[in-house]
Amino acid sequence: MTQGSLSEEALRQIRLFRRQYLQLLDAQNLAWPSSETLRSSQAQEWIYEHLFQTDDVSHFLPPERYRLLILKPLMSKIENSIVDPEEDEISDNLMSTLAELMFSPMPDDATAAQQRNWVTYTPLSKDSPSLDKEPELKLLENRAVISGAGTTGLRTWEAALHLSSYLISTPELIASIKGKRVIELGAGTGLLSILCASHLGASQVVATDGDEGVVQALHENAAFNDVKDAMDIGVLWWGRALKGSWMFEKDPSVSCDLVLGADVTYDKAVIPALVSTMRDMFEVWPHVQIIISATIRNSDTFAAFEYACAHNEFNVHEVDYPLIPMEQQTSLFHSTAVSIKIFSITAPAKQRDPYAI
Repeated sequence: MTQGSLSEEALRQIRLFRRQYLQLLDAQNLAWPSSETLRSSQAQEWIYEHLFQTDDVSHFLPPERYRLLILKPLMSKIENSIVDPEEDEISDNLMSTLAELMFSPMPDDATAAQQRNWVTYTPLSKDSPSLDKEPELKLLENRAVISGAGTTGLRTWEAALHLSSYLISTPELIASIKGKRVIELGAGTGLLSILCASHLGASQVVATDGDEGVVQALHENAAFNDVKDAMDIGVLWWGRALKGSWMFEKDPSVSCDLVLGADVTYDKAVIPALVSTMRDMFEVWPHVQIIISATIRNSDTFAAFEYACAHNEFNVHEVDYPLIPMEQQTSLFHSTAVSIKIFSITAPAKQRDPYAI
């Protein structure tokens, strides 16, 4: 099907809807296309081909339960959009897909909660031109499961999405990443690391996490996105000597230009170890910049991080990148119900003596 018969506004609506759908947004957060758009047979076929058709792309589609959850109200909206029953049609392909999904055996809630599913992210800034084929990152995630080590690195959290949005929307940062070496702390599913390796032109990305199960999943996601050769992935425990880590065993002269961390200030108990690792990084790479994206769930926890940074005389600057309400977001969708702040952190003007009392 060609897109020439669809208006620019109709294409804008259905492309936005597709991005949200592939990111598995809750139905109440979807920007449903207008009745005028849904009434169009061309729009219906576009939706079928790009959201529900299983040929060739079924490996990356949302789970069947989610497809059914979205297709049922979508069909209802299409039916309600009909003005002239003799002229306006409902896609046979969409109706057949709905019937197939309704009669397909579905896992129960407990089983579904344990399954890993494809989540597709579209790294587009608000100023990105309209593209027939949009850039995508596909990650296997489990949004309901906490890993064996008690961490939550099997899903992508709001702070990572907000920081990703900031990176792709800031020309100076894009320029500073291209051709440079990036390290991510607490990488989780790897969204930020894979974004830097696949779309922002980093020469090498080191993705680290403190959970071996999460690191194994990171290897898979890097391979799925064809960036495994551009990434080093491994376990890094905060608070332990950086120079004794696998990064330096692999390359004693390893360098770093930028460090990223999203949602790494989640627990007051991890703050001392995190800040210790940051201090190590400044001692090894005095000119490195660390960018932290923090969801402020607990003001006391974040205050502990701020205090630790001040105690170590880090230069901390809050980045002016306000949250965009979800209904105004066009990609990398994330809730703004809780405050998210981004900080740029650099080394003290004079390095602190690590042996000083």
